[in-house]
Amino acid sequence: MSGPGRLGDLLGIDHPIVQGPFGGGLSSVALAAAVSEGGGLGSYGAHILTPDAITGLVTELKAATSRPFAVNLWVPLEGERSALPDKAVYTAHTERLRPYYDELGAAAAYEDIEALPDFDDQIDALLAAAPPVISFVMGIPPRRVIDEARRRGIALIGTATTVDEAVALDDAGLDAIVASGSDAGGHRGAFLAPLRESLVGTFSLVPQIADAVTAPVIAAGGIADGRGMRAALTLGADAVQIGTAFLATRESGASDAHKRQLGTPAARTTVLTRLFSGRTARGMPNRFVRDMAAYEDAVPPYPIQNALMQPIRRAAAAQGRPEYVNLWAGQAAALAGDGPGAREYLAHLVEELPRQGVPFGSPCAC
Repeated sequence: MSGPGRLGDLLGIDHPIVQGPFGGGLSSVALAAAVSEGGGLGSYGAHILTPDAITGLVTELKAATSRPFAVNLWVPLEGERSALPDKAVYTAHTERLRPYYDELGAAAAYEDIEALPDFDDQIDALLAAAPPVISFVMGIPPRRVIDEARRRGIALIGTATTVDEAVALDDAGLDAIVASGSDAGGHRGAFLAPLRESLVGTFSLVPQIADAVTAPVIAAGGIADGRGMRAALTLGADAVQIGTAFLATRESGASDAHKRQLGTPAARTTVLTRLFSGRTARGMPNRFVRDMAAYEDAVPPYPIQNALMQPIRRAAAAQGRPEYVNLWAGQAAALAGDGPGAREYLAHLVEELPRQGVPFGSPCAC
């Protein structure tokens, strides 16, 4: 494999592989550190963490690895915080979920919504902690954040689901752009157009973004092995971001029940749903998704639905009830390995990559 290329030089990584960041407790310091130590870019999804927890997280990550890593935050959508319901409306939404609260012995409180961390406080704590890389989904970080990151020598990665979003991120001056195809698992990050107009498949999206921007492009969605990596690099990506297959590794924070379904025929089917958080995300359908399908358009937006569902998700996870847990997965989930260690899986990807004939940072001679 030849030299690291422009993305490797920018991020200080040896291999064109980024571990996708997982929110909601699915990330772990052990996973991010293992990927970074193996020469990729380990990532940690911090969007639910308080500022103090973010400070502690970066300290832990710096102690766990001497290599670059990324911490990810969600950029809040306009009007999201002002959309909090009055208590009567909130109560009506809780009644829809009452059978699940009762079955699992869980309860929701209005105060759970008000207690959600504020993005400005989160990003100030993250900038002060100065991780090597900060990545974003759902939008463009404020100008002051970009300027302060520059001052502190922090690389910034944005996430685009359309070409227009990629151009906006490039114009804003972010250092690299994730081209997140509709194949990808977890939450969709559309922020310039409605979601239904932003569902572009990875291998249609990557070449268009590569042609439209100057920043390095990281392909994400539906990639789990050397074949997917080769395809992405052939289409103009500088690197790939792999989420679901890393979620299946031993170090991830996913439940054992979740991991057991990845890499199996059950993972061949995924759906887009708003039911768990109020934002659309891709995951494997389970009993909750099927039973509540008629309410996809009725549930309140994020962060309200997220707060309503959090007690259900936590109780179900503690009780080993995957039928009520969000089983995030992308469309290549059936290609995930059978619970390997993250370092082992990364090494396998690195071994496959040169065999596919695509050196990091060089065009594919296909």
